[in-house]
Amino acid sequence: MTPRILLVNPPIYDFSAYDFWLKPYGMLRAAGFLRGQADFHLFDFLDRLDSRVPAGRYRSDRWGRGSFYSERADKPAVFADIPRQFHRFGLPRKELEGFLEARDPFHYAFLQTGMTYWYLGVREVVHDIRRLSPKTKIILGGAYANICASHARALGVEIVVEGSELDPLWHYLGMSPDEKQLPLWDLYPRLTTGVLKLADGCPFRCTYCSVPQVYPKFQPRPLVHSLAELEFLTRLGVDHVAFYDDALLYRPALILGPFLREVLRRKIRAQFHTPNAMNARFIDNEIAQLLVAAGFKNIYLGFESSAFAWQKKTGGKVYSAELECAVDNLRRAGADPRQLHAYLIVGHPNSDEQAVEGAMTFAHRLGIRIMLSKFSPIPGTPDGEECRRWIDLGEPLRHNKTAFVVNRLGALEINRLKTLARRLNERIEEPGQSACTRRHLKPQRPIGQRRSKPPTKAKILGTFP
Repeated sequence: MTPRILLVNPPIYDFSAYDFWLKPYGMLRAAGFLRGQADFHLFDFLDRLDSRVPAGRYRSDRWGRGSFYSERADKPAVFADIPRQFHRFGLPRKELEGFLEARDPFHYAFLQTGMTYWYLGVREVVHDIRRLSPKTKIILGGAYANICASHARALGVEIVVEGSELDPLWHYLGMSPDEKQLPLWDLYPRLTTGVLKLADGCPFRCTYCSVPQVYPKFQPRPLVHSLAELEFLTRLGVDHVAFYDDALLYRPALILGPFLREVLRRKIRAQFHTPNAMNARFIDNEIAQLLVAAGFKNIYLGFESSAFAWQKKTGGKVYSAELECAVDNLRRAGADPRQLHAYLIVGHPNSDEQAVEGAMTFAHRLGIRIMLSKFSPIPGTPDGEECRRWIDLGEPLRHNKTAFVVNRLGALEINRLKTLARRLNERIEEPGQSACTRRHLKPQRPIGQRRSKPPTKAKILGTFP
């Protein structure tokens, strides 16, 4: 008998959530290795294009992002002192119930997990599957399953997939994976955004990051397979592709450079975005030109602080001069400065040394936008472990970035910083009019562009761990 496997991307319980190119890529990829060996069905609570989404204003912006359908939810007791409303984001709970009742029982259910403090949505789905399909074996993978494995097992599931090694999963299923197979993106009835990774892991050891816990080693993926995934997405009608790499620019001569040159050679048309911070240190003139020529639009750069001592103490990933050089190179290559963003952490346990406002002013002087990233205390990271003096890390809800930062800095201070960031961003002028532009930087001719013609917009084809 062919196994029936249900894939579920659970709803989110949090103070806020936004579809920032959020897709269950790890689950779709792992399941894809079993393509042709099982009967797969997908239920994605966070699919904003699903026909079951209640009527409302959930339209995508021009980059494929947008708001989730949400409902007010009871605030957990641990958040009693947080002056924010709590919500459940995603399709109504009754939709999964109806989905399960209308189908034969599933042998297995794969559940994608995200942030550790989003486990309430995972718990909801486990409860409903147990109630409506009690013989289904439930398997968890993803960030929460990796970082809080003991807590995840306490939900009463059969397997919690830890780390990047999937052999225990294949052994449990009694199936042999084919890693040449593509992720199961074709299970979506309609798809306009997709996800890609060129490598797993990160060679850096930032003191606030959990990536080394999941991927101890940096491992590039085969170029031919990454290109096949991209072409598959474009054939399905995807316009926007977000890179989930944690070190997209590392070893560019061996990984990203050859990938982008092949994208240009094959004339693959898509708009690329980097929601995970890119390391500005590696954006030289050549890489900047490749990024712009290939179709990179929203480029997010990791910065975190302009304070040298803080930068060095937290891993030395990027320094102020390196960010400035990267921005100059991107602007010379023709990138729209309104689509360049600097991530800045707020609420870090060593925020007094971080000089957040100074970092905001520095990034603004470069003519790029500021994106505040609230600190989440992650167990197992040096900075997260330092927070045990304030919170119980054994309760994943305590990792919630909104709650932690409000308790750390206070709601008034958070609102002040957010207001400052918004006002600075509003001052970013049209291309050619910002302070950086007034340095009279001479634009470089993008790769592949003829000297006699101005740049043109790329034609967009209508197209577990």
